[in-house]
Amino acid sequence: MTENMAAGHPGADAPPPTDDFLGDPVVRAEWDSRYADRQHLWSGRPNGALVAEAAGLAPGRVLDVGCGEGADAVWLARGGWDVTALEVSGVALERAAGHARNAGVTVRWVHAGLAEAMLPPASFDLVSAQYPALLRTPDAAAERALLAAVAPGGVLLLVHHALADDHRANDGGFDPADYVWPSTVAALLDDDWEVEVDERRPRVVPDSGAGAHHADDLVLRARRLRREVLAD
Repeated sequence: MTENMAAGHPGADAPPPTDDFLGDPVVRAEWDSRYADRQHLWSGRPNGALVAEAAGLAPGRVLDVGCGEGADAVWLARGGWDVTALEVSGVALERAAGHARNAGVTVRWVHAGLAEAMLPPASFDLVSAQYPALLRTPDAAAERALLAAVAPGGVLLLVHHALADDHRANDGGFDPADYVWPSTVAALLDDDWEVEVDERRPRVVPDSGAGAHHADDLVLRARRLRREVLAD
């Protein structure tokens, strides 16, 4: 979230908020519990698909959706990006802020759900969502929020795990149909978008961290076209 985007949200280098969360408190509590159960939930390294796809992009304003413990945000900031990092878990944001301080980089932290974050439209040159746990709703609020955040000429990069074809709802309550996938976002793209990548590829698998057992990625990279406005 860019500076002064919403009242009560911190600016650059401010500590992540703990009491002004915007979003579903049940979701926040679930993710806080998950992070609190382990000292480090993720590997601490930037996601391979982000590194590969951002390599040819000129640094600009980037939104890191579901930033977790901050590895992607720190990597982007080190690369010259102006980083806004969004996360529902306050526990994760505390860790991410510490990692950014240790790395000597500046990141704007936003404690909110994507649909509730009140992000200014068309403001980011890159919107990166790496394996996000975004719940689907009848109005496709999360999918539309991802698209709305991308500036003209900017890129949406959405990466998710490629699940087995026979993956179904399990006894633990996880149902893939409940979540946003690259295919559900791609279905909303119109003539204002150019799909640059839409594929399944082998994943650069980290040595540790949750999700390390997934071998393939689904990668959607779409660019919002610049449209000239013709005078009457």
